[in-house]
Amino acid sequence: MPALRNIMLAAALLSSAAVSTPALAQAKNVVLVHGAFADGSGWRGVYDILTRDGYKVSIVQQPLTGLDQDVAATKRVLDQQDGDTVLVGHSYGGTVITTAGTDPKVKALVYVAALQPEKGETTAGLIGTMPSPSNDIKATDDGFLYLDPAKFAADFAADLPKDIAEFMARSQVPAAVAAFQAKVPAAAWHDKPSYGILTTQDKALSPDLQRFMYKRSGTEMTEIDASHAVFISQAQMVSEVIEKAAQAVR
Repeated sequence: MPALRNIMLAAALLSSAAVSTPALAQAKNVVLVHGAFADGSGWRGVYDILTRDGYKVSIVQQPLTGLDQDVAATKRVLDQQDGDTVLVGHSYGGTVITTAGTDPKVKALVYVAALQPEKGETTAGLIGTMPSPSNDIKATDDGFLYLDPAKFAADFAADLPKDIAEFMARSQVPAAVAAFQAKVPAAAWHDKPSYGILTTQDKALSPDLQRFMYKRSGTEMTEIDASHAVFISQAQMVSEVIEKAAQAVR
């Protein structure tokens, strides 16, 4: 029965091909970097989802005292990772991962409503090209920036419950002016796949600037109808983008 022999031969060849084709090597480590006026506790929802899904998740608590110090804090956490890692940054954390992402363990970058500077650019300079819809940032006498607590909810966290936004406003971490003025020494997105979340209702970081940066770098972009606090208000959708980045690592 030639027809039957041909079918069996084809099946054998397909089976052989399936065995010889390597499975996707997924990055199981995820490192999360917060931005200005926040701290790592905001990642709790994302942490819970990714951990449930089998990822090893670490959270950087950078001091926000200067770009060098923030990158160093991130690299200390990267040094603890065993194998391929997805590096995720929110807001100013995008500037941090753009530099720290040159680490060889980092296989993909995820920008969550984040800055994505080119080499030689500064956070302040980049923001200045397309100012945010609000301008409620104030400076302390010793050179730190903070968001007016009375305006925090509307500017940063409009889609969070009032009590959570109020707590964040009162527990925010000021960022050094020097961190925003530091030039980025390297841009890891040139050499590593990047994924970006654009927040269409963002009042703290211009959605137009987010779109410009992501398009400039060739970043795979996901738009979410959310405030700047998308990493809290839409933790499931943010986690899905991170997992997509991890599963694409070969």
